[in-house]
Amino acid sequence: MQRKKMLKTIMGASLVLSFGVFGHYIVSTSTTMGSETELAGMSYTLDQYCSVKTGANQTDPEAIVAFDDNMGNGGAANTVVSGTAVEGATPEPTTEATATATPKPESEYANVGISIAADYVNIRKKPNTDAEIVGKLYRGSAATISKTEGDWVYIKSGSVSGYIMKDYLAIGYSAEKLIDDFGTKWATVTTETLRVREEKNTECTIVTLIPEDESYEVLKDEGDWVKIRVDGDASGYVLKDYVKISVQFKKAVSIEEEREEAAAEAAAKEEQKKVSSSGSSSSSGNSGSSSNSGSSSGSSSDKKSSGSKSSSGGKSSSSVSSKKSSSSESGGGGSSSSSDSSESSDGGGGAAGSSESSEGGGGSALGSGDGSAIASYALQFVGNSYVYGGTSLTHGTDCSGFTMSVFKKFGISLPRTSREQSGVGRKISVSEARPGDLIFYASGGSVNHVALCIGGGRVVHASNPRTGITTSSIYYRKPHSARRVLN
Repeated sequence: MQRKKMLKTIMGASLVLSFGVFGHYIVSTSTTMGSETELAGMSYTLDQYCSVKTGANQTDPEAIVAFDDNMGNGGAANTVVSGTAVEGATPEPTTEATATATPKPESEYANVGISIAADYVNIRKKPNTDAEIVGKLYRGSAATISKTEGDWVYIKSGSVSGYIMKDYLAIGYSAEKLIDDFGTKWATVTTETLRVREEKNTECTIVTLIPEDESYEVLKDEGDWVKIRVDGDASGYVLKDYVKISVQFKKAVSIEEEREEAAAEAAAKEEQKKVSSSGSSSSSGNSGSSSNSGSSSGSSSDKKSSGSKSSSGGKSSSSVSSKKSSSSESGGGGSSSSSDSSESSDGGGGAAGSSESSEGGGGSALGSGDGSAIASYALQFVGNSYVYGGTSLTHGTDCSGFTMSVFKKFGISLPRTSREQSGVGRKISVSEARPGDLIFYASGGSVNHVALCIGGGRVVHASNPRTGITTSSIYYRKPHSARRVLN
């Protein structure tokens, strides 16, 4: 019996000892699972994450973090709230630490490069600095980029194609920032007839009417309105809804074009010396010889202008956009209107009659000649400069100086101003105009611009400082009157 008791005591003690050992093993195992060395870093990552996100001062709502489903528990998610894992809880929605940025739309100038060189950058035949130079892209001039090869881009501008180092070009959004510095904005009319206003409202005076598809230089962009240059120093406002705005830049110049330009300028200077010398010698003669000398001088000047035209024309086509602008002057005054869709039958020319009567509706032809020959001669100077007060067909002229100098070549003397010229010859309707006739335009009923009809419904004229001598539709703005000075 005593032995039986002792045996029970020993068994009990063993049982207690066994439970103690087993319990210790479980605690030890639990401790080990929370250490760095077990689970190859997963526990470490979780412990570290919780230690960062929890604490007595933690108030950031971002501390609520949902873990991925693949972390165990048969696919059930663990949600940690202030560092405490809750089995099977539904994850709270979370905000990404870094928001996904919306991709920036591609610039309209992604394939356009504008030269930012101090003067110009060379355009080369191949993408290396030892390759042949085929042209130059002057500062502010633009080119279309067709491909990129390392630090080089292949471009086309004007008549020139070749390679330029990218560092010398502003491209994309960088190019857009240079539009106001180097680009010229043009407004092309998109409605049948559009009113040009003195101010930015539809109640003010109409300066003139301009037709569909003609383009005018934009002087200011002012919200719903744009201010455009008409002719000379005349300007006005049009509603932006009725025009399409485009931007033009200067183009590259080829090496051949530069050589031709330099040769033409040298020839022009030489010719100018001859003309000056001829004028000086003729002044010592009698009045008859003086007159003959004047005729001779005019002939020399014409030869010079013909040679200079080709050079000036080349310069214009290479350095300025080839798009023709009919930047029109003002015309036809008239009353205000509440609508700006501008039907051609509406307002703008009410004062024409009174203006004509003051300048004379009669008159006779000033001479005889071939109107087509006069028109052809005048067209030689397209591209040359506009200079206010000038009369030189090669070095700069204004509108009336242009017509006066052209007719002088054919022995016909015109007055100096457009207003005075509108009183010579005989009155004809604009629809009757043929090559050699004069077409006049007005602002507020007063003539302030003249052009020469070249046939086909078009005129050639010294338009404004931006476009120089150019051609336009007769109706690039509302005509005031027409005169015939040839028999």
